[in-house]
Amino acid sequence: MLNIHNLSVSFAGEYLFKAISFRLGAGDRVGLIGKNGAGKSTLLKIIAGEQEYDSGQIARDKELKIGFLKQDLDFERGRTVVEEAHQAFTEIKALENKMAEINSQLATRTDYESESYNELIQDLSEITHKYEIIGGYNYEGDTEKVLQGLGFERDDFNKPTDTFSGGWRMRIELAKLLLQNNDILLLDEPTNHLDIESIIWLEGFLNNYPGSVMLVSHDKMFLNNVTNRSIEISLGNIYDYRKPYSEFMEFRKELREQQLAAQKNQQKEIEQTEKLIDKFRAKASKASMAQSLIKKLEKIDRIEVDEDDNAVMSVNFPVSVNPGKVVLEAEHLEKSYGEKKVLSDLNFMVERQSKIAFVGQNGQGKTTLAKIIVGEIPYDGTLKLGHNVQLGYFAQNQAEYLDGEKTVLQTMEDAANEKNRTKVRDMLGAFLFRGDEVEKKVKVLSGGERNRLALCKMLLEPFNVLVMDEPTNHLDIKSKNVLKKALKNFEGTLILVSHDRDFLQNLTGRIYEFRNHKITEYLGDIDYYLEQRKLQDMRAVEKSEKVKASKTRKETAQKRSFSDQKEIKKIKNRLSKTEAKITKLEKELKAKDKELAENYEKTATKPDFLNNYNSSKKKLEKLMEEWEQLQLELDEMNQE
Repeated sequence: MLNIHNLSVSFAGEYLFKAISFRLGAGDRVGLIGKNGAGKSTLLKIIAGEQEYDSGQIARDKELKIGFLKQDLDFERGRTVVEEAHQAFTEIKALENKMAEINSQLATRTDYESESYNELIQDLSEITHKYEIIGGYNYEGDTEKVLQGLGFERDDFNKPTDTFSGGWRMRIELAKLLLQNNDILLLDEPTNHLDIESIIWLEGFLNNYPGSVMLVSHDKMFLNNVTNRSIEISLGNIYDYRKPYSEFMEFRKELREQQLAAQKNQQKEIEQTEKLIDKFRAKASKASMAQSLIKKLEKIDRIEVDEDDNAVMSVNFPVSVNPGKVVLEAEHLEKSYGEKKVLSDLNFMVERQSKIAFVGQNGQGKTTLAKIIVGEIPYDGTLKLGHNVQLGYFAQNQAEYLDGEKTVLQTMEDAANEKNRTKVRDMLGAFLFRGDEVEKKVKVLSGGERNRLALCKMLLEPFNVLVMDEPTNHLDIKSKNVLKKALKNFEGTLILVSHDRDFLQNLTGRIYEFRNHKITEYLGDIDYYLEQRKLQDMRAVEKSEKVKASKTRKETAQKRSFSDQKEIKKIKNRLSKTEAKITKLEKELKAKDKELAENYEKTATKPDFLNNYNSSKKKLEKLMEEWEQLQLELDEMNQE
């Protein structure tokens, strides 16, 4: 399907990866893994044909279709959600325009017997047939299913795309890709802006996808559930094994241990041989033996151990000043956007050094409450901050606030004050921005590197209460582990919004679950919360909501099924009768066409022959219109 041979890419004289080779075949579900900045997104861009490379070859099958979900999106303003999603069907939309054009011409013409009229009918028939074959009668229903699977409500379909956040626009782009008939899907961190219910849906979709998938993700559970192969980019090399992430990492660890053991044994043999050579060299009678040992030593294939990039950022969150015992207190707190209520009558208190996780589905108010706490949005009710409270805030889209034209160093220096400006380079070094890397412009950084920079910048301000909204988005797995350790050691108060169970385990001691405009408090960590909910993991928590919603829809459908079934049966009967009439009339017209072709002059002069012929054609057109209307009604009834 696609072959990459000896591919090399360098930046500023340093290789991102050098002479890498692999093949992407049918059925491959590849997890592309590695540290932030290792070259994962670059490799996807090269495969998609959006970036040049220094050397090597990329061979692909003819007419291979590749779909690419990028981290940075660019939407055309003015389209609704469903209109943007329909951009996936370029061929179908083109055929629709042709069909509309022909039907418009047919509606205004009366020369039913002319050759050009018959050509139009034939063209319409061919286009309609092609339209049906490529899914023209199904694409609108397919679009609705995919949009709903990714979390959109029917009410959202006709809203302009520019009224949605970047995360939701990313979902629209993902919907477009999933609706296209691509042979290969390239997905760059597709789960970053998805809640767990949508991730579950996407896992099911990708597992049933007939083409190949290559994806970048730092979600271990997603990688394990979707991929059957892992390719790690590390220090310019790749390690490619047909195993999902966790098995791959265990295998890599075992392989490296075996290599180290073999290398150690080989080194012992080499040292013993070198001692013998030195010993024999001193004696003339043993000189030939020494030469023999030297040649033997030269022929040994030295065992190499796979290099491992162990460089990780160093994070420490110092507490600015000691606050009062109660850092935050809310009474009858509420928030609505117009008629849409998000939070209703919340009452809670946060004490000093608490570590709290906000969990629940997207849209339940987690980010809204985080923004209320840090004073970003207005609300109703009362919210009091305690004595000496200094808030630090890491927003879900924190990296988007960085100026792409500034360098890494300028970003930090411009945010620094007189006291900490001299520490900027040391801080950047702790976040793995070392040497010339501080001169990189923000716009060329990977998503994970931008997040690291945003975290580093946040440390320039003093705080003792830290509010973080999905801080692990874009961070590689090693960086997530370092961040988790730093947050565990943080002696201040932590409020954390996250869907990542792996990250939350043993980190927070209290859970606030958001559901139906309210919050429910669980005094324990994430595992305690899950035990209380009698569920295995956070995915099951959100999946249960999906099951309940499905059950409600099913019950509603059953209530209306009796009356609907009667109506559907009526439509089917009328459709069947109309089809019979059409078949009968088409046979009659075919016979008349044959009669005209065999002896036009004799047949055409028969009394009322042509009048009856034209009348039958008009009747057939009306029956076809009636059939189309009935079919549309039936489709709508079945979709409800």
